[in-house]
Amino acid sequence: MTTRAANRSTAERSSEDHASDDRPADNRSPRSASAGRRSRTAAPAAGSEPTGSGHLESTGSTPTSSAPVGAAPDRSAVETALAGLPRVVDLLAARAEEHDRDATFPYQGIEAVHEAGLLTLTVSERYGGPGGTLADTVRVLSRLGRGDASVAVVTAFTLLQHAEQARRADWPTAGYRRLLTESRRGPALVNTLRAEPGAGAGELPGTVARRDGDGWLLTGRKTYCTGAEALAWMAVTARTDEEEPRIGTFLVRGESEGLEIDPTWDQLGLRASASHDVVLDGVRVPGDLALGLTNGRRTARQSADADAELSSAWHDLALSAVAIGVARAAEAWLIRFLNQRTPANLTEPLGTLPRYRTALGEIEAQLIGAEELVEGLASRVDRGDQEAVARTGPAHLLATRAATAVVQQAVALTGNPGLSRRHPLERYLRDVLSSRVHLAPDETVLEAAGRAALERGARP
Repeated sequence: MTTRAANRSTAERSSEDHASDDRPADNRSPRSASAGRRSRTAAPAAGSEPTGSGHLESTGSTPTSSAPVGAAPDRSAVETALAGLPRVVDLLAARAEEHDRDATFPYQGIEAVHEAGLLTLTVSERYGGPGGTLADTVRVLSRLGRGDASVAVVTAFTLLQHAEQARRADWPTAGYRRLLTESRRGPALVNTLRAEPGAGAGELPGTVARRDGDGWLLTGRKTYCTGAEALAWMAVTARTDEEEPRIGTFLVRGESEGLEIDPTWDQLGLRASASHDVVLDGVRVPGDLALGLTNGRRTARQSADADAELSSAWHDLALSAVAIGVARAAEAWLIRFLNQRTPANLTEPLGTLPRYRTALGEIEAQLIGAEELVEGLASRVDRGDQEAVARTGPAHLLATRAATAVVQQAVALTGNPGLSRRHPLERYLRDVLSSRVHLAPDETVLEAAGRAALERGARP
């Protein structure tokens, strides 16, 4: 097991030195569990005001007041962030092959996303953020997915955390203020760690929180922790060791003593996402960072409430957008190939042949359908349409299926060149196949959709 992997190239480190002078050196040896684990973004010194980018305004100790009732939201911060997307996507695409090949975390790419103000796009306006919507999030992630799917997935989970805080304000004021302060200094990644090795649906978490004075000690293992080696904060689900166990979310600093990264992620695709296991061995969490503790057995049995369904809707559409972005990148490469490839037995490129134009039209039609589905639902969810919220699970399944079919068809049309490591199409195929790790099993999604249809049909 290791602390944050020290596997970044010298050139990549040099490009980031300006962002934060207090980051740990990347050539250090792995630290033991007793030494803890340092964060890439250290907390500012007391009394200092951080400087840097990320497009967040300083909010002081409390949230800022919202706009007057009836006033149109100020979209300038969102549009400024979105305007930087093309440059960011180009930078991600230039380094994606290297990170995929070496399975190294794309620190420079995350830095670029942060510098453009995209990593904090969904921070609420009342906290000094742009207040990006789900439709904005879908737009950003679909573009980032064209450059590097791993960066897009890591970004997605941080955007989802800020969006949830905007809706629920679960984080204590001091804790969230610290996160935003770090976000003004440099990239501050966050993710919720739920999955555990061998755990089944509806089971209590295996990760246990034990009382320690006015705080808690967490022990357990989480798996598929996207961005693990670079997370500034981890929202860890755990159960208490009380006679009547409670389930809650415990906010853990990435640099906490007793926390280690087990580099288990060695997948076919999304290889740069660092979705490793996180091992907690007596990690201390202050009492005010234990959120939403409720009766565990009742929570395990009860159905999701409206806000949990809304959180799932954001997750479904955000990850759908990443898969669509990968498919769009595959289509763009295929178009260049068809315009340039002239076999020896032809005098014109393959793109002049009706068969290839028809096949490309099929790809375009599938992508238009997936984009209209995901973008349309996102806008409806933003407007509070509960029917749209209920449809995002099947939409995620359909969008992922469409994206996968598109990339597979592109590979079939190009033959051997499409499978060559000299070209990115085979990476797009691996990435879109691996995106299913973020999708519920097909039978679970379809069974739920079928049950809902039967219930509708039984109504008078």
